[in-house]
Amino acid sequence: MTRSQAQCMKLDQVRGDEPQGRQTAPLTLPDRQDAVLSPVAQSDVCAALKAAGRHAETVGGAVREEAPEIPGWSVFDTIQRPGGGAPIYIYRDRLSLTLALSERPGADHVRVSRDGCGNYVNLDTGRVWGRNGIVSNPYPGGAWPDPEPLPDGLPPVAPFDLALLPVALRPWIADIAERMQCPADYPAVAAMVCLAAVVGRQVAIRPKQFDDWTVTPNLWGAVVGRPSLLKTPAIQEPIRMIEALETMAREAHERDQQHHAADLLVAEAAAKEAKTGIAKAVKARDAGLAHALALEAGALPEPPARRRYLTQDATMEKLGELLRDNPRGILIYRDELVGFLAGLDQEGREGSRAFYLEAWNGSGSFRFDRIGRGTIEIDAACVSLIGGIQPGPLGAYMLSAIRGGRGDDGLIQRLQLAVWPDAPATWCNVDRCPDTQARGTARAVYERLDQIDPAALGATREDGDRLPWLRFSPEGQALFTEWRATLERRIRADGIHPALESHLAKFRSLVPSLALLCHLADTPGGGPVSRAAVLRALAWSEYLETHAQRIYAPALVPDMAAARELDRRLSDLPEPFTARDVSQRGWRLLDREGTAAALAVLIEYGRIRGEASTGPGRPTTRYHLHPALHGGPEA
Repeated sequence: MTRSQAQCMKLDQVRGDEPQGRQTAPLTLPDRQDAVLSPVAQSDVCAALKAAGRHAETVGGAVREEAPEIPGWSVFDTIQRPGGGAPIYIYRDRLSLTLALSERPGADHVRVSRDGCGNYVNLDTGRVWGRNGIVSNPYPGGAWPDPEPLPDGLPPVAPFDLALLPVALRPWIADIAERMQCPADYPAVAAMVCLAAVVGRQVAIRPKQFDDWTVTPNLWGAVVGRPSLLKTPAIQEPIRMIEALETMAREAHERDQQHHAADLLVAEAAAKEAKTGIAKAVKARDAGLAHALALEAGALPEPPARRRYLTQDATMEKLGELLRDNPRGILIYRDELVGFLAGLDQEGREGSRAFYLEAWNGSGSFRFDRIGRGTIEIDAACVSLIGGIQPGPLGAYMLSAIRGGRGDDGLIQRLQLAVWPDAPATWCNVDRCPDTQARGTARAVYERLDQIDPAALGATREDGDRLPWLRFSPEGQALFTEWRATLERRIRADGIHPALESHLAKFRSLVPSLALLCHLADTPGGGPVSRAAVLRALAWSEYLETHAQRIYAPALVPDMAAARELDRRLSDLPEPFTARDVSQRGWRLLDREGTAAALAVLIEYGRIRGEASTGPGRPTTRYHLHPALHGGPEA
């Protein structure tokens, strides 16, 4: 099997497909050797082998040995001993593709790496197994195999198609992408998240034909890319639509405050007059009248609540106050999402993390009890989120989440509109005025959806319903039901990593949310969510799944990601170096576990070589860089 074939197998694992090379299930042993020990009955032979701890079965009149089964592992290769006896089995972890060696039945398994000569090397001791057992000098004459380049390892992604957007937003997004020379994915994702923030809890969707399962069209999005790809300016263009609504709301609030001040003066004057009436009622021993006048005098007007659409840096308690006064929801915009995620990982922020997990749904109530602030009751916490993140910090965070760190609670999977597009291959200088007509058409959509009349849209709100809701049209319902049946079968089948499975499972609510948003933007008259809107939402899901495969790839195949990180830092290490020299540097992805994985990959690609120490003391493996990689003569 070539290195490129091995890499394809790893990428197939990320995509959830069965590898096209060596099969991993059911457990089989390729190139097994028939074992006939004597003329005794085959059953006696099998019994003798099994009694010795060796697995065997009768096939076609001959006794054949079977590799002992290990849950979660499959046999990758077998080494026959020159003198006979039980073979040496090489196993492969079905999820991580890690290789391990079992030298004899019942023995502990040791992690190994396959080098460029087809040998298996124990990374801890430097012991080498070849095709004929243990090899004392695996590299005759000191010759190195030619080093092979490390593959990029990122799965391809689908390009963005403007047809995914509501019709009124397409010219505006195309204008932004052309003027900035950035991927259209960036402003498009931000525009859809902003659309969800504006609609908020004004109207929901019930994705089933009869059931009361209700989805609030709330979205979290992230754009991934290097700093040079203009992520921030591309996100800020749609954010300006929200800022315009925020400005209008602030001006309206200032007017309301003036009226409130006038009402307060009137109420205070009325209270003074009421005191005279209260005194007379008390003198006349009319307690009922005195009480009624006191209630009237104490009824001061409530201060007006300011409508808020956007915040960037609010504490959990302040965000709770904002949501209490804005039950439709609010948008959080963070220029760098890694700061937001890292903040939630800090000790003592567990309550904040739980709050955001709940606020993603857009439907759960929440209560804060704090000294000083008292009790803050939120009828429904609904928080939208958008921001940018660089590939390096994202990969480190994803790896921590999948390994079971604090991020292993589904928070990262809630970033449903997460995209990592290819960088544009070309660039040209575009210097022209923005398309004001396209921008104005888009702004009209946001302003219209800020003032939704659910009854005018044909939304239903029955007794006990928290939100008015729409359903799919019959054609749209059939399409969604068929798609969901396929999704449910996929996420229940083996072959998809649990982290990616969790991400895809949240498409259950993503598709109805996108369908509703596209329907509201394209159909001012409302009515049932159309088949066309469902088709567009399903196209979004296919597009986003390719980006999810790329985003999760560094964490689902962490060995290659760590190897690329170590490979670019080899020149910073002594010659030779040890695993400890690497793990103590504090480099990204290269803790002890990541270092071991990276060394295994670099040995496999012939870029380094391990050599066990022969002196007294604890066994140590020292690693040498391939001479061709540091400019020296090849040995």
